[in-house]
Amino acid sequence: MKMLNRVPEVTLYFWIIKIMATTVGETAADFLAFTLNFGLAATSYIIGGLLLIVLFNQFRLKRYVPVSYWAVVVLVSIVGTLITDRLVDEMGVSLVSITIIFTIGLLAVFACWYGSEGTLAMHSIKTTKRELFYWAAILLTFALGTAAGDLLAERLNLGYGVSALLFGTVIVIITIGYYRFGMDAVLTFWLAYILTRPLGASMGDLLSQPVKNGGLGFGTVGTTIVFTTTIAILIAYLSLKQKKRA
Repeated sequence: MKMLNRVPEVTLYFWIIKIMATTVGETAADFLAFTLNFGLAATSYIIGGLLLIVLFNQFRLKRYVPVSYWAVVVLVSIVGTLITDRLVDEMGVSLVSITIIFTIGLLAVFACWYGSEGTLAMHSIKTTKRELFYWAAILLTFALGTAAGDLLAERLNLGYGVSALLFGTVIVIITIGYYRFGMDAVLTFWLAYILTRPLGASMGDLLSQPVKNGGLGFGTVGTTIVFTTTIAILIAYLSLKQKKRA
């Protein structure tokens, strides 16, 4: 079934909300699982159930609706974090192995998507099949980004600040490659999308973790509230802007 494009235009607002959503994914998962003592398993079931609900609504829609789309992104971000955390904490899988596994999984999704549709373009999500590929890829980018961010910051002892700076620098290089040297738009988008996850995760840990652990000590509650509120304000603005266009 043909539909209007189901995803937003890639603008500065898109990247701001996306990075904030990844930060919320990191801090909200820690807040629910550890601060409120729900545990990783119970938190996974709760957030997983909410994700299924918002995904059902997202697929029911025939066009891009900011509230629905970004609700899915935020919840996928939390689920991606929980998947990685459970693999590490409950199953003892190393961050190196997880990073490799999710990289292979993401490449496999891209290969199947391209083989089926002939494109990975973010502005061509106009069928249910393409949107299924799209969300599968995004879930894997969040899980992969969480693993990669933790690998650099914790396992390789680079620290949250250095890790955030490193990922941010690579994103800047990719951006320059696109605007200055004409890098492919689709490739640039997905590279940046993958890297903004560990950037946001590192920022979330930097802000929320105690000073003794290398963070700034703002806590998961304060960080989650500030970023979630900012996301809500931006989504409200985009929703009003969209209504004025209609």
